[in-house]
Amino acid sequence: MSGAGVYDDLEAEQDWLDEVLAALGPGDWGRPSGAAGWSVSDVVLHLAQSEELVVGSVRGDVVPFAREPGLDDAGRIGSVDDYAAHRVAAEREAAPDAVYHRWRTARRAALAALRACPPDTRLPWAAAPLSPPTLATTRLAEHWAHALDITEPLGIAYPGTARLRHVAWLAVRTLPYAFAVAGEEPRPVRCELTGPDGERWEFGPADAGSRIAGPAEAFCRVAAQRLAPEASGLTATGPDAAAAMRVIRTYAA
Repeated sequence: MSGAGVYDDLEAEQDWLDEVLAALGPGDWGRPSGAAGWSVSDVVLHLAQSEELVVGSVRGDVVPFAREPGLDDAGRIGSVDDYAAHRVAAEREAAPDAVYHRWRTARRAALAALRACPPDTRLPWAAAPLSPPTLATTRLAEHWAHALDITEPLGIAYPGTARLRHVAWLAVRTLPYAFAVAGEEPRPVRCELTGPDGERWEFGPADAGSRIAGPAEAFCRVAAQRLAPEASGLTATGPDAAAAMRVIRTYAA
């Protein structure tokens, strides 16, 4: 799923978020986002910082999420989320215009770097090295999820598109990792989803004894931990589907 077309879809997702950000009023940037403890400006700063890490990873002059001054002996502050919070807190005093410009510059540079990178390259990232298309997929998933963090508290519409197929693919592909993070043995699960335009998306082994079915956008929100499984309207059948919905994720721990 994470072929070369993901670059165009990543750019389209970022363009859509860019339109939202360009229309925000000066007072909107300081308002609380859906990401606990972060303002809208903080969310955009985080996206800028992580896009800069993409550029550094491609160039080989930065090891993303590696040890920095002030981090613990293991090389970071606890989880990847803790690392991100640390970096945002260190740079959050920048004016909204500066944050917006930084993100726009970083996202263009990151996309150009990924497009130019041989597809079989392994790029250092949070939990394990990734191919450029897979890293682009994670960036699309993160921009989509954080766009929800920005738009929903502000009452701005941000409906799902066919680009969510990348997010759903990523969630299913990383399900073994999600089980491992939760301290559980990986189990096969089939996902049969309905895309925003009514198309059918199928992921996972066809002979799996467990199934998750329902709207793709709800599935992606659960995987991004923006929606509780019990409120999603998804159906889980078989011995392992409910457990999969509990642990599934689109990002590293």
